[in-house]
Amino acid sequence: MSALTAARPGPGAAPRAGAGGPPAAAGGERPPRGYASGKADYLSRLRKIEGQVRGLQKMVEADTYCPDVVIQVASVTRALQEVTVGLFTDHLHHCVVNTARTSEDDGQASRARWPARSARSSASKT
Repeated sequence: MSALTAARPGPGAAPRAGAGGPPAAAGGERPPRGYASGKADYLSRLRKIEGQVRGLQKMVEADTYCPDVVIQVASVTRALQEVTVGLFTDHLHHCVVNTARTSEDDGQASRARWPARSARSSASKT
């Protein structure tokens, strides 16, 4: 068994991504996610990235010249970084701000979920 297959969840594994976040409201509905308004765009970008990754698999299967594969890996990595930045920005502008407006304690808890490293990284770029 390879390291990649060992990391895959099996039957009875913990819930997949999307199950986290704030608890459901009293009516059983969870609040809309910060990315809800741009969801179609995010899904489109992620599908393109998925296609790029499939292309990478084919390149490796075809024994493509290493630097060409590395260039494509860098392209996929950059595309994922762009999605991450967009999601994080949406989270800050929607989820954190709305929570902070609702309750100062809830706002502090929401901000505390994100690693302090993210705040230091963005502060050092300014």
